[in-house]
Formats: sequence, C-alpha cells, structure tokens
Amino acid sequence: MLENKNTPKTDISSLGEFGLIEHLTKIFTIEHASTIKSIGDDAAVLELKGQQVVTTDLLVEGVHFDMSYMPLKHLGYKAVVVNLSDVYAMNAVPSQITVSIAVSNRFPVEALEELYEGINAAAKKYNVDVVGGDTTSSTSGLLISITAIGSAKKEDIVYRNNANDNDLLVVSGDLGAAYLGLQILERERQVFKVNPNAQPDLEPYSYLIERQLKPEARKDVPKLLKDLDVLPTSMIDISDGLSSEVLHLCKQSKLGCTVYEDKIPLDPQVITTSEEFNMDSTTIAMNGGEDYELLFTVAMEDFPKIKANPNFSIIGHMTQEKEGVHLVTRANTKIPIIARGWNSLNESK
Repeated sequence: MLENKNTPKTDISSLGEFGLIEHLTKIFTIEHASTIKSIGDDAAVLELKGQQVVTTDLLVEGVHFDMSYMPLKHLGYKAVVVNLSDVYAMNAVPSQITVSIAVSNRFPVEALEELYEGINAAAKKYNVDVVGGDTTSSTSGLLISITAIGSAKKEDIVYRNNANDNDLLVVSGDLGAAYLGLQILERERQVFKVNPNAQPDLEPYSYLIERQLKPEARKDVPKLLKDLDVLPTSMIDISDGLSSEVLHLCKQSKLGCTVYEDKIPLDPQVITTSEEFNMDSTTIAMNGGEDYELLFTVAMEDFPKIKANPNFSIIGHMTQEKEGVHLVTRANTKIPIIARGWNSLNESK
C-alpha cells in the first residue's frame, strides 16, 4: 500500500524526550519473572540466575544500513536480532534488552513508531523484555544501540578460546545469502536512480533479500545441541564473514584450521545469483557476512551425534597452530584463509 504523502506527520520535538519515550515504549509488555522493574524508573531491576551474558551492538545509518531500501520496521527487528545472535553464540538464553536511539528531526514520530514496532516484534518472537534505553537527537541520521542480557549455567557457557586440536568445525544453516541480498538491493537502487518508474522483480531473490533485511538469530541451536547431548568446545556467530570468524576461533584457541570448500553450505539461490553477478560463491560465503549463523567446534567423539543432522554442516577441523589456517579447494589446492570479511571501520554498506 502506497503511503499518502499528504498525511500529517508529528514532529518528534512536539512530544519532548520523556513524552517520546513514553509514547514509543507503551507497546512493550513484560513476560519474564526476572524483570522486577522495567521502563519508568532511573534504572531497570532484574533478578537473574546463573551467569549473566551482556552484549551491545551499535547500528549507524550510512555505515550499517541504508534507509533507501531498509524499511524501519525491518531495521528495528534486525537491530534486536543481531544482538541476540551474540547471546546464542555464548550458548546462553537472552531475557532482556535495552534500546537507545539517536535520531534527527527528519524522522517524524510515525517513522519511529514503525521502528519500535519492529523492535517489539523481535522481542515477542525471541521472548525478551524491553527494560530500558534512551532517546536523544542526532545531527547525522539515525543511530540504534541495543544491549542484550542473557543467562546460562556456568558449565553451559561456550567461549571462543576452548577449541582443541582435531575438533570438528561445524556451521548451522547456509552462508552467503545476506551479502547477495545486499547486492540485489544496491543494484535496484542504481536502477531506480536512472528510472524511478522501474518496477523490480525481486521474487527470484526472495530468500536472499529476506536474509539481508530480516535475518533471524539461531535460537534453536543451543537447544538442538543440548538435545543431542553436545556441548561445543568453542562458538561464535557469523556476522563479519566465515573467514573472519574462523580466524577469531583459531586466534583465541591458539590453533590452526582446515576448511573444505566443498563442505560449505550454500542455498541454491546463492549459487544461481552468484553466477548472475559473475561472482564466486565460495568467496561470498567466506567473506560476505551478516548471515548470523553459528560457527562452532565439537569434539571428534561427537561426530556420530551431529553427522546426519540437517541443521548442521561439518566444514573442517582444527589443527595445531603451526599448521596455519587454510581452505582446501574443490581442486584439492590448499590456500591460506585471510580475513576479508566486512569491517565497519573502513567500509560502508
């Protein structure tokens, strides 16, 4: 449905800071008994069990997202998901989030309502309480900072630094789709600049675009592993590209690694669209980023438990540090893995 451009918009300054916060946060409900006090006081009060996991992500307009093709509701949803992914990567369960935004006056109240609708949708889907945050003005566009809080038993938390030599390297889902979704959206934006009346046919790329605009965190993986009686020795989420994350695990665990190209899971849309863009699908999977799948290592004796599970792909194994970090190609050539994943400090989306 097309937006009626004549519909009056409410200036955010008309509500004031506290009025705006109250207006935007009234949609949130509390589901966890561990949330003693949420929005409305100087600070939230939580009563949590086990060990707490805390993570924060900052999303900046023009660096992490482009408003020309990122709907605000999707942006709010994605901002929550990327934080929760880090909690699941610790093998923990998220329970609360805080949401802070800095916004310029080009955004009316109605636009922020859309953003918070997305935040609320993600909070409900992943069963987390929104317990606080802040709003302030910005002179350079929209900024979103979300902090996620989770918990786990001490013995269940998984770090990056406990992998062992000969551990299997495993990944959930498939890789590369989010990056190609971004390429599709960028291409259509360029077409629109030339011909604003052009109507793109995005149906063939639906999976890729959804992975970019509305990713999902793998909340199912910790439970799947627990049901299989598998505790990973190390784990990380894939936000910056497989190559970067593999190197993080290796550096933290002081190990090397061998990854096999023919074992990297790719969706059929990734393969066909890579060919369309004349790009190498393995390069995209290794370096694209924003897949928000989980990469983890398991002991070799756990191989029978996961070998036939459709949620996981065994893509390699850990080695001694002196052997280095390599990709074995389909042609059986061994090449060093170099971090070419996305870096927010020197690139923009």
